[in-house]
Amino acid sequence: MDARADGLDSVRAAPVALTPRQVRLVLFALAVGGFAIGTTEFAAMSLLPYFAATFGITEPMAGHAISSYALGVVVGAPVIAVLAARWPRRKLLLALMACFAVANVLTAFSPTYGTMIVFRFLSGLPHGAYFGVAMLVAASLVPPKARAQAASRVLIGLTIATIVGVPAATWMGQVLGWRVGFGVVGVLALLTVLLVWTFVPDDEPLAGASMKRELGALKRPQVWLTLAIGAIGFGGMFAVYSYLASTLTEVTHVAPYVVPIVLVFFGLGMTVGTFVAAWLADRALMATAGGLLVWSLFSLMLYPFATSNIYAVTLVVFMIGCGGGLGVALQTRLMDVADDAQTLAAALNHSAFNTANAIGPWLGGIAIAHGYGWSSTGWVGAALAVGGLVFWAVSIATDPKHGRHVRHHNAQPAPGE
Repeated sequence: MDARADGLDSVRAAPVALTPRQVRLVLFALAVGGFAIGTTEFAAMSLLPYFAATFGITEPMAGHAISSYALGVVVGAPVIAVLAARWPRRKLLLALMACFAVANVLTAFSPTYGTMIVFRFLSGLPHGAYFGVAMLVAASLVPPKARAQAASRVLIGLTIATIVGVPAATWMGQVLGWRVGFGVVGVLALLTVLLVWTFVPDDEPLAGASMKRELGALKRPQVWLTLAIGAIGFGGMFAVYSYLASTLTEVTHVAPYVVPIVLVFFGLGMTVGTFVAAWLADRALMATAGGLLVWSLFSLMLYPFATSNIYAVTLVVFMIGCGGGLGVALQTRLMDVADDAQTLAAALNHSAFNTANAIGPWLGGIAIAHGYGWSSTGWVGAALAVGGLVFWAVSIATDPKHGRHVRHHNAQPAPGE
């Protein structure tokens, strides 16, 4: 048995006989958690001008709250994945969402910017581990050739959040105050707890699961290269998105009510990109990842030229959102290269994603603070997309098993799978 087969065994927990309807309900429950996480992650960026005004700080400084959440994800994903290696996946999902609910409610009641920074960090801790474990549960319910599409069903919750949750939270921030948006996320997280409790079947810890086995993922160069693709390549999307609301009002000169509409188009882009990337990734995984990075580079280079016109910038924002499909491609890649350390690798993908969430706003804020203008975040993002392509190329060049992985993706599942 090859290493990749061992990895798939780690993805697949003890088999549970579920009907197609039950599988859909499990995926729905997991996606609601993704919706809650996506709403708080992206809404914090669109609400940035409002809590900056509340606490009397500049918007680039307020961007540290976004970076604090991202840092929580980066720290929490590997630590929780390792410490909870022997936990049943259902139990872990329930605990993670309960903690997420509490932390977001605390954010809503932050008395000072300093306490908000702390609560945003705590909110980020469960993020990566939840998505990592949820995607492993989803992948365990389908044949190997459909893993990317199953994982995409969990991410669809996040992308729908950018269509519905984030614009709604932005509207609430404008009308009712930014605190209400974070409180609603806490309620959504509690709903996820209820749904997971109801629909996700009980399971046992994976045979041989241990902290040592999970840490084994860190010995594999292809794991690190895949994470680097996400950590750098995704940064461009966040560099633009974090300051999109301010760019629209200060450069495009739109009324505040137009901002949520443009955010909807970003979310539509992410949804389309995720669906298309999932379909392509199950057929040509690394080619899909490389193509999405090139797409992001092109879109981000267009952004500075489009910001003066509302129609042009809306189209380009949609295109940038499509690049978000890279997440499902990298998640599937990690299932291939992590072997039997699936939980840590799956969680680390979201650490990488949120390293990008920290790097992008930070570099974008530096460009703005040094007088290059709100639109300069597009050039920052383009440079980060190039960095992601460099790591993608190195990963391809140094992986002798790449061709075999492609053949595995195209292979039919063995009888009984």
